[in-house]
Amino acid sequence: MSPNPRPSGSTVPIGLVSRRSGCSIDTIRFYEKTGILPQARRTEAGRRVFDESDIARITFIRRARELGFSLDEVRGLLALAEGTGDSCDQVQSLARHHLDEIATRIADLTTMQTVLDALVAQCAQGTNPTCPLIAALSDDRRHRGA
Repeated sequence: MSPNPRPSGSTVPIGLVSRRSGCSIDTIRFYEKTGILPQARRTEAGRRVFDESDIARITFIRRARELGFSLDEVRGLLALAEGTGDSCDQVQSLARHHLDEIATRIADLTTMQTVLDALVAQCAQGTNPTCPLIAALSDDRRHRGA
């Protein structure tokens, strides 16, 4: 494998990159494989080495993923961050869309919590001949149009 033609400078082995960025080595390799992170340069022995800009990029990706951005959304954010000109409006638009998706997921989770709480409460009563939770999961009326 030929070395990556990025500028040379101080290089950091993948283990140290992992510790500094907060990403596991497997995650860093995954980011390379998906193309969100350029292929690392290699030493003569074939070991991956990174520079400070790589570490900053990996940290950026990790933080964006922690906020729930998909890899495609992170690609978009990286493109905006690396572009020239004022991209704040575009970043805000992407973040607003992501916030809307989060609000929808929270509403869905709240509904699931309410239903599951009610079923667990019915189970706790212990007065039903069959388990209400199992019965509810087995009920296919919703799919039969009943």
